[in-house]
Amino acid sequence: MTVIANNDVPAKNFKEFQAYITANKSKINLANAGVGSASHLCGMLLMSALKTDVQTIPFSGTGPAMTALRGKQVDFMCDQSTNTTGQIASNAVKAFATTSSKRMASLPNVPTLDEEGLKGFQLGIWHGLWAPKGTPKAVQEKLVAALQKSLNEAAFKDRMSKLGAVVYGKDDATPAGLNKTVLMNLARWSPIIAKSGAYAD
Repeated sequence: MTVIANNDVPAKNFKEFQAYITANKSKINLANAGVGSASHLCGMLLMSALKTDVQTIPFSGTGPAMTALRGKQVDFMCDQSTNTTGQIASNAVKAFATTSSKRMASLPNVPTLDEEGLKGFQLGIWHGLWAPKGTPKAVQEKLVAALQKSLNEAAFKDRMSKLGAVVYGKDDATPAGLNKTVLMNLARWSPIIAKSGAYAD
């Protein structure tokens, strides 16, 4: 994920951006790709980590949110690197930090939030492939084989690398691997989301 702002935001780095948010929290707003999206969660966690709050504006997807950001109708947002790397590279928006554990190869000049003092702030997006309950095991195995072949293709890996994404390993790209990922994320995020009061039961 990346923390980005429109080009009129005066801050030159994350420390200045943090100070800017704190000083102007009643005047600025935070866009996201929709309630319940990773963009929403990232923004919510960021505000919690910074111990501040700003007006949040949900959009119906990253496209409309990015258009509003570039048009300077909203001030900043947090969204995944696959959506923002091109915008950052073309200087259409300002990038202040990433939520990765180390700097992204595609954004080497953008520091992590951990580097900027928000220790342990790591948030990534992952994707899973599901089939209907009761899908025959032979079909599941065929899908897994096709998925793993695709994930191992050089052109796919290169494209993902340029977008700042990391391709899952073979052991992770299996039903057992996906189940492990789901359970791990439920355990990690459920208490945080419940505590925030952002969603009703």
